[in-house]
Amino acid sequence: MTTAQPLDVTPTPLALLLLGREADPRSERGVECPGDLPSPSDPDLVERARAAKEELGDKVFVLGHHYQRDEVIQFADVTGDSFKLARDAAARPEAEYIVFCGVHFMAESADILTTDAQAVVLPDLAAGCSMADMATAEQVAECWDVLTEAGVADQVVPVSYMNSSADIKAFTGKHGGTICTSSNAKRALEWAFEQGEKILFLPDQHLGRNTAVRDMGMSLEDCVVYNPHKPNGGLTAEQLRDAKMILWRGHCSVHGRFSVESVEDVRARIPGVNVLVHPECKHEVVAAADYVGSTEYIIKALEAAPRGSKWAIGTELNLVRRLANRFADEDKEIVFLDKTVCFCSTMNRIDLPHLVWTLESLADGKLVNRIEVDPETEKYAKLALERMLALP
Repeated sequence: MTTAQPLDVTPTPLALLLLGREADPRSERGVECPGDLPSPSDPDLVERARAAKEELGDKVFVLGHHYQRDEVIQFADVTGDSFKLARDAAARPEAEYIVFCGVHFMAESADILTTDAQAVVLPDLAAGCSMADMATAEQVAECWDVLTEAGVADQVVPVSYMNSSADIKAFTGKHGGTICTSSNAKRALEWAFEQGEKILFLPDQHLGRNTAVRDMGMSLEDCVVYNPHKPNGGLTAEQLRDAKMILWRGHCSVHGRFSVESVEDVRARIPGVNVLVHPECKHEVVAAADYVGSTEYIIKALEAAPRGSKWAIGTELNLVRRLANRFADEDKEIVFLDKTVCFCSTMNRIDLPHLVWTLESLADGKLVNRIEVDPETEKYAKLALERMLALP
């Protein structure tokens, strides 16, 4: 009988990262939060947050994304989507600290748009975005090489969704492209097609496809999906030459859960319901819905909805619950589109203990969890953002 010998295996950096044993400063995952957080069961957390925020006064400006928990949103000076919040931060140059209750790419955008004298702080550095993580700078550079070899790179204009890292925004700026939000994606694509014949859309394939097909009248055949995990993106040179939209194989883990079955089920359960979904949902879900729009669009649609109307909303659950409570007195029935509870897990990393720790640290004169984009990256990322701001 032989004795099994131990395997001589050296874990790869990726394996160590996934196991939580290493940190990658260029990634939005696996970054530890230094310092001792207060207990989540501490009954004084709300009062501690309020006291620290009052002590800081005008020195601090707290931003809260729509998908944040209610316990955090209550301390936000302004709420909104990622781009609105970044612009709000830029409009407050007197604030020494910008505390961004959102995810990593949002805090990066705020740092790009604010002054050097301001410090952007993310309460938990591990609050990332799975979609933004699906496109790395190295992968996108390799994709551009593939486009070059296929002879189409000079025809391609990159358009990157706001939900992308600063590195991807910088790549977009360097290559003559622009950033877009879910609200202005159509205008951004129209601008890009005025500059070139094809678009490389990063990193959310669904927003790119829905905008091109639903809003601009293209066909599904005009779109191809570039998979960074396959040689040449899984595409032939002929496919790249024929395509108008080259979609990156990325998606939102929350919006990607919604299905046509979800839509059919809610229509059967709630006669007369209006189905309203975010454009990050799959194309077939968007096609089955009654209304499609960004988080700001969703909020405004429900504000304008008649009393007694019924709505099934396909977006993050924190926002849906907040809207259901807000409009309950108007007899508006607002439900989550899917039966399965689905919060944005990374967005929910920003909780009251992290916010209290952040505010108390700042009040004590300790700058924690600062988000800084290096000058070279900031230069080109800001260029791409400015192109978006210049869109009519």
